[in-house]
Amino acid sequence: MNPTPLAQWQFAITSVYHFFFVPLTLGLSVLVAIMETLYVRTGRDLYKRMTKFWGKLFLINFAMGVVTGIVQEFQFGMNWSEYSRFVGNIFGAPLAIEALLAFFLESTFLGLWIFGWDKLSKKMHLAAIWLVAFGSNLSALWILIANSFMQQPTGYAIENGQAVMTSFWALVANPHVWVQFPHTVLSGFTTGAFFVMGISVYQLLRKKEPEFFNRSFELANVFGVISVLLVILVGHSQGQHMVRVQPMKMAAAEALWQSEDPASFSLFTIGDEKNLDDVFAIRIPRVLSLLAYNRLDGEVKGIRDLQAEYETLYGPGNYVPSVFTAYWSFRIMVGSGFLMLFLSAWTLFRMMRGLPVVVGKYFKFFPLAILLPYAANTTGWLLTEMGRQPWVVFGLMKTADAVSPTVSFGHILTTLIGFTLVYGLLMGADLYLLAKHAKAGPEIQTPTRTVNDQAYWE
Repeated sequence: MNPTPLAQWQFAITSVYHFFFVPLTLGLSVLVAIMETLYVRTGRDLYKRMTKFWGKLFLINFAMGVVTGIVQEFQFGMNWSEYSRFVGNIFGAPLAIEALLAFFLESTFLGLWIFGWDKLSKKMHLAAIWLVAFGSNLSALWILIANSFMQQPTGYAIENGQAVMTSFWALVANPHVWVQFPHTVLSGFTTGAFFVMGISVYQLLRKKEPEFFNRSFELANVFGVISVLLVILVGHSQGQHMVRVQPMKMAAAEALWQSEDPASFSLFTIGDEKNLDDVFAIRIPRVLSLLAYNRLDGEVKGIRDLQAEYETLYGPGNYVPSVFTAYWSFRIMVGSGFLMLFLSAWTLFRMMRGLPVVVGKYFKFFPLAILLPYAANTTGWLLTEMGRQPWVVFGLMKTADAVSPTVSFGHILTTLIGFTLVYGLLMGADLYLLAKHAKAGPEIQTPTRTVNDQAYWE
């Protein structure tokens, strides 16, 4: 039996599990750093308590993210040895820099931040958490530099059947990096914002620590509005880049079977993809051209024309990804993004008008908005990776050629089941710990002793 689909499923499942934790790490690290900055600048105990409470939730999430990320690197050498052999000279460099520079920076200063509350000066302790936030997002940069080579190969030459790096700076300056990295990081910021907002509303509905959670909500809401707005703007640039370098992915995301000029945007499509006469679609004229070129005309190539073009370039084969996956992933991602923009902008409007933010039956459902960035993040990566198929490295290596030749179907099936069960337990543990500490709320600090009439707090 063909082990390729199982190897793909295994990597997809471990990636989705891992990426469940990553965006929250990116966003919450920055929010915690902002809270501690306010504490150092104002000296208010409220901001110190906010820093410790949200910092505890950040630590729980960070620990789980580290555990789930380690396994992925082993899969390159086990399930995907042909891929590793082909791109190892290139792919290994950013991964090594991520581990040796960014991750060690992040981990070292996180340790100083955890144990340095009573040992470091306020400014040194603040510097530690900002370096943690910087290291977390720097780590994402190097991972995305590696991933961007798979999307748009640059700075390489083929020698003896292997891709060899010819320019490190071409790898770093890959145009794909600079649309993918800000989109991913800002998505993490949005995740952190809605995480804080959702928990804060939950506690406010319970009438617990109103000053604490009102201030947390307001801070996260401003951060969230800015982040989600920038995510949408950067996503627009990323979509335009996709039209140029991976037009098949955009065509699949739009279920655009025939080339159009001007191109229409699909609101809804259903039917038999193999017989266009049986397809029912609702499309808005010219909107896809507007999205692709910032004007109301311009050709967007369709799936059938691109299939013929790719057969000419790369030889016979099926170069069409799963249209169903790409189409609905794109819509869930975009729909979740605009819903988050509406929620955060509406609550910011109420906040600026001096109106009560948490009021009415509507806010009983607001904690569920925590799920929106996770839905957008997951479907965004499904579109990114599944929309590139059948390529593992676009234009250079197909996924079917990247699997280890000596790994059997049974071995992959066994590890797939094992990883799914173990990762499921880890995710359950993470959700349990996050829910437990989020429900408990911040610790109530009381003065334990005084020295020269100055209160010291536990």
